[in-house]
Amino acid sequence: MQTETSGRFDNTVPSKEALDVWKNADAVCFDVDSTVCVDEGIDELAEFCGAGKAVAEWTVRAMGGSVPFEEALAARLSLFCPSSFQVQDFLEKRPPRISPGIDELITKLKVNKTDPVASILGIPRQNIFANQLLFGNSGEFLGFDTNEPTSRSGGKAAAVEQIRKARGYEKLVMIGDGATDLEARRPGGADLFICYAGVQLRDGVAAKADWLVFNFKDLINSLE
Repeated sequence: MQTETSGRFDNTVPSKEALDVWKNADAVCFDVDSTVCVDEGIDELAEFCGAGKAVAEWTVRAMGGSVPFEEALAARLSLFCPSSFQVQDFLEKRPPRISPGIDELITKLKVNKTDPVASILGIPRQNIFANQLLFGNSGEFLGFDTNEPTSRSGGKAAAVEQIRKARGYEKLVMIGDGATDLEARRPGGADLFICYAGVQLRDGVAAKADWLVFNFKDLINSLE
């Protein structure tokens, strides 16, 4: 099945230039949902709260890039308005499920002295950029922090540029599955975008990637 799918794309084998950037990267930025983890966190939380189907439909649109990410995020959260107690209950009952091979890849990058930027994987908290939900004194949902760059379209690109400038990285790689991850591949941002399609294959994103992979083992083996 994977072979049939990957045959539709001509970027499953990296170019010499792409491989060089990957092997010599100073830092690698990872998307979390459907990349580091096998689930889309907001979809799982919505399903837990009884609004799974409607929210999942919005997620497909958001990840494909057909609507601004901030619009899709607000719309999805408004469908179920999770309280802080529901979020805590969800996290206790459904801990994150890690994608196969990601822990080995993170370890390999650290051995190669490449900085991984996603806590379960031993990545420092200061290296994590994430959306923040806002709650009132009684735990009621108030919204999300719009100051977080990851809350809007183009935000991941801005975060990557911020990371690069602050730490002086010469070569930086972005790995993810969605349109907002692809956006990070621009001057001043990521030098290489690797589309990970081991969980979700989004054709429009995959086709524009420098390198398309369906298994983290491909990335691990290329570092040998």
